[in-house]
Amino acid sequence: MAGDSRIFMNQDMDIGVTSREPKKIPKQARDDVPIATDRTRLISAEGKKPRQRYMEKSGKCNVHHGNVQETYRYLSDLFTTLVDLKWRFNLLVFTMVYTITWLFFGFIWWLIAYIRGDLDHLEDENWIPCVENLSGFVSAFLFSIETETTIGYGHRVITEKCPEGIVLLLVQAILGSIVNAFMVGCMFVKISQPKKRAETLMFSNNAVISMRDEKLCLMFRVGDLRNSHIVEASIRAKLIKSKQTKEGEFIPLNQTDINVGFDTGDDRLFLVSPLIISHEINEKSPFWEMSRTQLEKEEFEIVVILEGMVEATGMTCQARSSYMDTEVLWGHRFTPVLTLEKDFYEVDYNSFHSTYETHTPVCCARELAQSRREGQLLGPLPSLGRDTGTAGEEEEEEEGLSGANGTAGEGKEEVPV
Repeated sequence: MAGDSRIFMNQDMDIGVTSREPKKIPKQARDDVPIATDRTRLISAEGKKPRQRYMEKSGKCNVHHGNVQETYRYLSDLFTTLVDLKWRFNLLVFTMVYTITWLFFGFIWWLIAYIRGDLDHLEDENWIPCVENLSGFVSAFLFSIETETTIGYGHRVITEKCPEGIVLLLVQAILGSIVNAFMVGCMFVKISQPKKRAETLMFSNNAVISMRDEKLCLMFRVGDLRNSHIVEASIRAKLIKSKQTKEGEFIPLNQTDINVGFDTGDDRLFLVSPLIISHEINEKSPFWEMSRTQLEKEEFEIVVILEGMVEATGMTCQARSSYMDTEVLWGHRFTPVLTLEKDFYEVDYNSFHSTYETHTPVCCARELAQSRREGQLLGPLPSLGRDTGTAGEEEEEEEGLSGANGTAGEGKEEVPV
């Protein structure tokens, strides 16, 4: 019976198969072990205190740095500081730098003309000024803009009788080139940042815990909305949970690695269609001794990080999301989204976040592994994808198996399912 159930459970994962409501559930499952639903999880979560997320669903970290004394460190890396500014401040700095530079050199050009007496001989045709047709501060400001931007309208021109003007011209040309390189480079990096590329990388709203290949697994789904792919994509996950050591030290927001295939290479993704990322709950997993009942009492957060290079630009992109303990559904499985059409595969993103209930043991993975080592029998699993048979036939089949086995199950502790 259990072998048939596993076959039907595996069939639910095939491409193009949609989830169906189970027609009949065996009597043991109906009477003794109710399957957890979203509502039961909501009721159990009502007693929990509202907690602050370590990371938002959008990937924004809710960590603010306060009482920073060594603020000069930001100025030591001025380029990165400007790139990290918000767009409104970045544009303000961009405008102010150019405006102040033009005003500064415009004032110097006006000061040279004032000291030389060019402004007092505007009507004297025999007088050779430092800059022709410079009659005041406004015209000096315009000449500064023309010099730094190399526009050259041809009306105001520097003469060879002004050595101090020639030196100032060289200084402004060099400093103007540096300012252009710095600010244009800053704006280019700001525009080409791959942060917006992460907006088209999707994570499922919930994570689920269910059986896969006869093992309890924690799973979540990732997908890419664009046709251009993420090159060398990799996934990793962290468990954020407060911890107290054996010595009594309290560690808030302790980070623990969650293995999502690092040792087998499954963490390297070919993200063409949505993928279900699976974490096998084994002896090395932080969820090894966590049952469904304990899950409803725990307080933790799972942070998932997807990294890769943008195919179009070659720049590294990172997308992040998180799952609170209330967003981990025990006994659920993701609805298939991939179907085979004529000459292509189609992804239905309407079902990307959808899950359906599946029969899953409520005990922890440690108890489940121990029961299998001791040869204990699990209760019959319902076949969610089964199309034939009635409740009476299933009960008769169950009774027939019980009669054939005799009293083989007597005296053995039954694993809760």
